[in-house]
Amino acid sequence: MLQGTVKFYNEKKGFGFIVEEGSNREVFVHATGLIDPIRQADNVTFETSEGKRGINAVNVRKA
Repeated sequence: MLQGTVKFYNEKKGFGFIVEEGSNREVFVHATGLIDPIRQADNVTFETSEGKRGINAVNVRKA
């Protein structure tokens, strides 16, 4: 599991970005990849998966 911080998440549109801890890489997150509800600045754990437009965060949980 990777760890990171939610940089931005738009609940109405169902997407946002997580900044991966250590690398500062931004990973796209969609509502379908969430296990727990998230908000901006939440610390989370997640896995990554190849999506249609690149890497997506999946199995996202609050840390």
